[in-house]
Amino acid sequence: MLKSCLLLFFVVAVGFTGCSYRYYAEDLQPLSESDQGENKEVSDDGSVTYNQARLAITLRPMTDEELNRQFSAYSNQGADSPNPYTFGNSEYFRTGNTPQRWTVFKLNVSNYEYPKVYLDPEKVYITTSNGRKYYAVNREQLSIYYRRYAGGGSGGDTPGIPGNAFITWKERDGILRKTMYPNEQIFSAQESEGYIVFEPLAHDVELLTVHIDDIVVRFDYKGDPVETTDVEVLFQREVGRVYPDGSKVANNSAE
Repeated sequence: MLKSCLLLFFVVAVGFTGCSYRYYAEDLQPLSESDQGENKEVSDDGSVTYNQARLAITLRPMTDEELNRQFSAYSNQGADSPNPYTFGNSEYFRTGNTPQRWTVFKLNVSNYEYPKVYLDPEKVYITTSNGRKYYAVNREQLSIYYRRYAGGGSGGDTPGIPGNAFITWKERDGILRKTMYPNEQIFSAQESEGYIVFEPLAHDVELLTVHIDDIVVRFDYKGDPVETTDVEVLFQREVGRVYPDGSKVANNSAE
């Protein structure tokens, strides 16, 4: 009887092990120019540029590897790394993978066409082909998140962070202030650049659209908007399952 039970346990354990898997997602890539629509250019670096005369709006998805290289001095302390956009060089136990902290895009606006242009970064949002929606996270929200993170889930929006955790929080907040896309007008012959941040995409998101709405390109004599434009940029990625032997099965492939 004991041998039978042990054999049954072994068979069940092997069965569960053989069926176990985890999800994976490759980096975001832009759809082709023909899919992007009019006045869009797709570059080799994965960026998409919308051109309206001499106004250019460029959006590029950032990988964690790129963000860690850009902030290399702040990305070498594991999950406590001051880099506010990633988990630094931390790794999951056993898999060796680094979890994604945020979904980050670099946005650049170059205005050589209008007296001034205004784009509100907090109005940027993502929709996905499977019905999900993500709104941009602003710097104040990120600051509160990191205060709570430093306080072990407590602290809210108060500055009560002890010891070295306060130093790390200040470093993160300083990077965010300098590098997130600024909420300001762009005057003629000026450019503005910075990061737009979203929550991590769900494991089943393959196709998404980034919406940059209500870009003001003309104002009346009082400074009120009289002409706006909307921009949509399409990206995709491969998602699927990876098994203990390292084999991958994409969601759209036949098993």
